[in-house]
Amino acid sequence: MRWGCHLPRASWGPGLGRALQPADERIPFLIHWSWPLKGQSPTGPPRAFIRHYGSSAGSGPPSERHGQLFRGIAAAEAIQRHRRNLAEWFSRLPREERQFGPSFALDTVHVDPVIRESTPDEHRPPAELALEHQPPSAGLPLLALSQLFDPDVCGRRVQTVVLYGTVGTGKSTLVRKMVLDWCYGRLPAFELLIPFSCEDLSSLGPAPASLCQLVAQRYTPLKEVLPLMAVARSRLLFVLHGLEHLNLDFRLAGTGLCSDPEQPVVPAAIIVNLLRKYMLPEASILVTTRPSAIGRIPSKYVGRYGEICGFSDTNLQKLYFQLRLNQPDCGHGAGGVGVTPAQRDHLVEMLSRNLEGHHQIAAACFLPSYCWLVCATLYFLHAPTSAGQTLTSIYTSFLRLNFSGEMLDSTDPSKLSLMAYAARTMGKLAYEGVSSRKTYFSEEDVRGCLEAGLKTEEEFQLLHVFRRDALRFFLAPCVEPGHQGTFVFTVPAMQEYLAALYIVLGLRKTTLQRVGKEVAELVGRVGEDVSLVLGIVAKLLPLRALPLLINLLKVVPRVFGRVVGKSREGVAQAMVLEMFREEDYYNDDVLDQMGASILGVEGPRRHPDEPPEDEVFELFPMFMGGLLSAHNRAILAQLGCPIKTLDALENAQAIKKKLGKLGRQVLPPSELLDHLFFHYEFQNQCFSAEVLGSLRQLNLAGVRMTPLKCTVVAAVLGSGRHALDEVNLASCQLDPAGLRTLRPVFLRARKLGLQLNSLGPEACRDLRDLLLHDQCQVTTLRLSNNPLTAAGVALLVEGLAGNTSLKHLSLLHTDLGDEGLQLLAAQLDRNQQLQELNVAYNGAGDAAALALAKAAWKHPSLELLHLYFNELSSEGRQALRDLGSTTEGGARVVVSLTEGTAVSEYWSVILGEVQRNLNSWDRTRVRRHLELLLRDLEDNRGATLNPWRKAQLLRVEGEVRALLEQLGGRGS
Repeated sequence: MRWGCHLPRASWGPGLGRALQPADERIPFLIHWSWPLKGQSPTGPPRAFIRHYGSSAGSGPPSERHGQLFRGIAAAEAIQRHRRNLAEWFSRLPREERQFGPSFALDTVHVDPVIRESTPDEHRPPAELALEHQPPSAGLPLLALSQLFDPDVCGRRVQTVVLYGTVGTGKSTLVRKMVLDWCYGRLPAFELLIPFSCEDLSSLGPAPASLCQLVAQRYTPLKEVLPLMAVARSRLLFVLHGLEHLNLDFRLAGTGLCSDPEQPVVPAAIIVNLLRKYMLPEASILVTTRPSAIGRIPSKYVGRYGEICGFSDTNLQKLYFQLRLNQPDCGHGAGGVGVTPAQRDHLVEMLSRNLEGHHQIAAACFLPSYCWLVCATLYFLHAPTSAGQTLTSIYTSFLRLNFSGEMLDSTDPSKLSLMAYAARTMGKLAYEGVSSRKTYFSEEDVRGCLEAGLKTEEEFQLLHVFRRDALRFFLAPCVEPGHQGTFVFTVPAMQEYLAALYIVLGLRKTTLQRVGKEVAELVGRVGEDVSLVLGIVAKLLPLRALPLLINLLKVVPRVFGRVVGKSREGVAQAMVLEMFREEDYYNDDVLDQMGASILGVEGPRRHPDEPPEDEVFELFPMFMGGLLSAHNRAILAQLGCPIKTLDALENAQAIKKKLGKLGRQVLPPSELLDHLFFHYEFQNQCFSAEVLGSLRQLNLAGVRMTPLKCTVVAAVLGSGRHALDEVNLASCQLDPAGLRTLRPVFLRARKLGLQLNSLGPEACRDLRDLLLHDQCQVTTLRLSNNPLTAAGVALLVEGLAGNTSLKHLSLLHTDLGDEGLQLLAAQLDRNQQLQELNVAYNGAGDAAALALAKAAWKHPSLELLHLYFNELSSEGRQALRDLGSTTEGGARVVVSLTEGTAVSEYWSVILGEVQRNLNSWDRTRVRRHLELLLRDLEDNRGATLNPWRKAQLLRVEGEVRALLEQLGGRGS
């Protein structure tokens, strides 16, 4: 994933709407309120509209009389009902959009893409097969939505407009927004708007129907105004969306003339006669289509062409991201915890910085669809994750939003889906890149994958359609220095997704597999008949070789099955090796890598002369696991890429076999999280329980535990049955919400390390609930270096009172002070199982320390109490020593490196804690304590005559001096 780069600091914050200045004066920003008149807003209160140039909101709301056409009360009410129905239908968002908040609506936060007027000459197909990745030519006129039907340069009235754009440029969103504009009264030029989906019309087949029947079936309120369509003239607007779904024939021999809207003909004939201006000649028509289908309408019937160019201006991309990411109620989970405004502003600022300094992501966000994918990925990484949502499901849903099972070419009899063709061609290119560890592809590489195996004219025609309509969706020209002239996948993760899809669909086949499959199928078809005939012949003639031949016919399919099984094992082996590459052991986890690729990395840029970093493809195995999940297989089936359940099971068995062998090794924290993320993407608890059954230690120390990572760990390990010997989450930036998410995992842990997490008193409430849980089996709890304070300890002692499993508790450096130690002293006897308590380095004085020591000595099970590095006077330390020497049994108190004139057996524990926390503790305070300990060692060495004790004291003095030298204090 090579989007990430080191970027210089820059300031671009939440004031985007005020600060952005377009590069071209022809692209002004319009931010205004549109208040429809009372009774004109069909769906509730008025909304705020934030728009870029091209908005149809430039015109004021219509008058209540709607001109002269629909003056009658019945007709006006019918139009109003039609507006309400359309608004309700087009305001419904797909499930993928609901993650942006319950109040999110496309009509409130919409950025119009750039629309460039073009000429018929630009639509001619190229003479030779070439990659069409050139940006729109500069200097050509730009169109606003309100200008689409303006007179042309010769002053002629424009009645038919064709808008075209490749997959992902925003055609569907533009149509949805235009219809909603009309519903809210912001298209006063048209009194009646009738949208048609060409995909819907194509599903009707050859069944005849009249235009009036089509309208009445889909828009019941318009039955009353159908007779007025003929006199509506230019005030009537037909919107024909997705013309590529219809096979239109404008020849008179193919489609006869028809001017009667009530005469039943095939739906394609109605569209042809509307475009010919033979039926309803004065009506206005807006057509959207993919580039390959532009030629289906003769240019003489088109008044204006407009190319939807996406977000060719970076300012549009920034505005889109600000509107999407700054929704006030986006990303809130069921518990009301979500992304704060400050966090949203930070995401927007980081993303803008990356857009300005890293041009490859700006090239990708040229397509509005990829802007959506970036926002969805950021919400997945930073906001509370809904149940069952995975990274693979986001990418699969993204493809469903853009392809939705569309055919590559509606005129081709094979009816091949566009996504299936992309998986076969782009998947092959992606997998070859992953296997050879490269992300930059030459034109020869792309040609080789696109043209592989093409033999017939029909196959070349399909390639031509794919190249014009969808190639730009998957590949983008590389703009990075040193790689000009090459191509990269539009977003880095898409290469790994398509490579995984290529594998799980079984499209990667060796020559032996391809030949073997054909032979096996042939033998399987004729084997039974041949075996029957040979069996009869064997009874009549004494030929001993015939039984052998019969058995061979039965063996051939089995042999091929074993060849396929070996291939699956080889794929599983490659996937597991990619997951556990030692070269990737000490890089960031895959989720942090993905976030850095989108938001960039703080710090200076990498010097151009430095050797490039090795390509990392750690998402490839994650996507492979995710694509095998039932949810994603169901979506892929809708896209025309079915994965058979039996194939998924066999692939899962092969992966399980390899993971069982390599997954038992001890992994670094970041790689362990990647392993857990693979299981999270797979969404199969039985599979994960078997593979992770041998996991006994969960060491994620140093991994930044975001809400998503906490969800991943809890989802994968929370339902397991075996206990975890140790869960180490030290220095993971955990918060109380993370503790609540991870509670199912904590309940399985025996040793729980939560040190260095900045947990405050509010986190102690969750820790108290954990200790009081009837399934809690934690025996060791380390909370050192967290600002718990006395308020937090007051909650912890409540948990200690009702807990029966905890034996070792570390509260080292938790800001308890005298009040905290006094609370512990007063409540310690309520717990009868605790064996060790560490309250060192808490700023406690003599009285509090002595009170806790007396309570510890009276405790029936407490064996060890750590009190070193507290603010104890020499008299206080002596009092603690005297108390220990006069009390038989009870807990041992550790206050110094010495015990009498001998070295304490816990001296290495004390110095080890200092060494581990040297960079996080107050250096001045630690230096002062070490100097006191050093003086104590020197005094005891002078007071003893035992040479063995002198040697031990001298050795410990050397260790203390070494620490003082690191701190800049006296070392000698």
